[in-house]
Amino acid sequence: MLVAWGNAWLTGHTGLDEAADHVEEVGGPTVVGDVPLRKYLANLRSGGLSGFRLALPAPGDPLGLSGPPPFNSAAVDAGQAAVAVLGDTRLGLVPSLDLRGSSYVGVRLDVHEAGPVRQDLPSVAEAERELSEAMREATQALAAAGGPAQERPPRVGDGGGELAPGYPPRAHRVSALATRLGTVLRLAEERGLTSGELASSAAALRELDRAVRRAIVAAHHAIFEPARHT
Repeated sequence: MLVAWGNAWLTGHTGLDEAADHVEEVGGPTVVGDVPLRKYLANLRSGGLSGFRLALPAPGDPLGLSGPPPFNSAAVDAGQAAVAVLGDTRLGLVPSLDLRGSSYVGVRLDVHEAGPVRQDLPSVAEAERELSEAMREATQALAAAGGPAQERPPRVGDGGGELAPGYPPRAHRVSALATRLGTVLRLAEERGLTSGELASSAAALRELDRAVRRAIVAAHHAIFEPARHT
């Protein structure tokens, strides 16, 4: 949410308050250190903020990360991070639950030094092709393994598939599909398959997981695709 709505704000498609509201609708009140999200974003823009990049790493696949090791490690543990681009400076923002007392639930973003933006990430068109191929292979593997099939992926309420104004339609479509498929992956072990059957389809599921994460990252970066060379 921070990456999508932050980029929509930076490209003039929404205001700061609307962007922050959408981010906090999902995770609750958000602070960066002890600074409220709105104030922190305004400070970043004054410091030359030009965009956010999404990282969705997994063990052995540092998708969207380029160091240094402390940031990479924190992002892999969290399963996600945002990279704020300010001129030659990069700041890694890693989320964690912010629990204060018995009723307050929010998000705290820890700030890390981050490396340069990765240039080997796919375009949204490339990611869509990869996702389609991985989906076909996973479907065949699961069908061969047996177990009850689902008629359609379950609906996702706040799973991160919704982009913000300013993103191209293809990015919206790819992000929504990838998010729904990610939910299917999480439910795969609940489909009544035995451990042996799951093992036989594990490679296809791992590839689908990789394709899902790459598609979501590509969709969140699509707002910058006309300027990918800069």
